[in-house]
Amino acid sequence: MKLGLAQHRIEPGTVGANVERAEAMLREAADSGVDLVALPELFATGYFAFDAYARTAEPLDGETLTGLRETAREHGVALLAGSIVEDLSASAQRGFETPAAEGYANTAVLFDSDGERRSVYRKHHLFGYGSAEQELLKPGQRLQIAEIGDFTVGVTTCYDLRFPELYRELVDSGVSLVLVPSAWPYPRVEHWKLLPRARAVENLTYVAAVNGVGTFEESTLLGRSTVYDPWGTTLASTGEDPTLVTAELDADRVDDVRDSFPALADRRARCSDKVEG
Repeated sequence: MKLGLAQHRIEPGTVGANVERAEAMLREAADSGVDLVALPELFATGYFAFDAYARTAEPLDGETLTGLRETAREHGVALLAGSIVEDLSASAQRGFETPAAEGYANTAVLFDSDGERRSVYRKHHLFGYGSAEQELLKPGQRLQIAEIGDFTVGVTTCYDLRFPELYRELVDSGVSLVLVPSAWPYPRVEHWKLLPRARAVENLTYVAAVNGVGTFEESTLLGRSTVYDPWGTTLASTGEDPTLVTAELDADRVDDVRDSFPALADRRARCSDKVEG
């Protein structure tokens, strides 16, 4: 599988221009033979544009996701629509299962190359450090996986990288590739370089972290989208400019690494519910 990470520029609250950039990278990816392309977290609204969340929120079958799904289908490319601000009330009214009857969520949707919706992931861990995300959004409650080509694909979002137990759940479900749409800002460069790689190493799986670029009032996204293989080796990476990052992934590589270094088989159940002093 050829994977593409669409690291595009995101302007605060400017949905039309941001979606145009995403679509342009999607077409570029298709022209370069990419099989699966991933967009960043809140690629249309901009993560730090908190005042624009309510104004730009859409249901799962809203204009943004529908248009991108059709573009991907026309080009025969699978797509992770990084995430949008989802209007949960509107989604529920259209028959979608939601974690709350109203409010908003940070929601990523995975489509296959036929345009079929294969999984929906609502960010579980909402950021609270100098962020309004916890105040504005509802956390997700479910993990879904999907088969895309030869890979079993899972999705987490940005801050989720700091919670390794989530990735253990995915690997226990058979995941061989985790896509991580993000809006990771300066100054936490070293954390961005460490955490996706750590999740790849400890779970012996591919991890692909796609970030945006752009400046908000008090934050600047640091880019540096990267693909790691199951050994933690960097397959492809970039700097802080808009670009399409591509890498060739081999599903057999996951089995080979897990067979040659079977650390997952050495896990032990907890001996007790409490730590004794």
